[in-house]
Amino acid sequence: MDTLSYKTISANAATVDKQWVVVDAQSAVLGRLASEVAKILRGKVKPSFTPHVDCGDNVIVINADKIRLTGDKWDSKVYVRHTGYPGGQRISTPKLLKDKSSTILIEKAVRGMLPKNRLGRKLYGNLYVYEGAEHPHEAQQPKSITL
Repeated sequence: MDTLSYKTISANAATVDKQWVVVDAQSAVLGRLASEVAKILRGKVKPSFTPHVDCGDNVIVINADKIRLTGDKWDSKVYVRHTGYPGGQRISTPKLLKDKSSTILIEKAVRGMLPKNRLGRKLYGNLYVYEGAEHPHEAQQPKSITL
């Protein structure tokens, strides 16, 4: 084989190797955990990464209720949304969101690190976040990874 005849192999939906992984969020810092999870969802940790294809793994995040934020971010960080009506700007803090559901914090952090297009929306569907240590995906035989 001639050494100058190598071809770049692009992955597509048929040739991609998707796995299931479990990430434990116990005592993990929110932003650092979210960036690693976003890389796994996108597929950037694989040698067959292709930018326009969903080649990432399905990620299960457990123990979302034990996530950490550094400094005084529990009270000082703000999440801003708008209802669409005049004067409809609403502000919430991580403490308020955690009182509703602690999965929201991880979902919002990871979603903000994914592409803002239809591929990013599809990749976000591969994320599963649970508050406790149990999850209903044992049939997929996920492998546990440490970040």
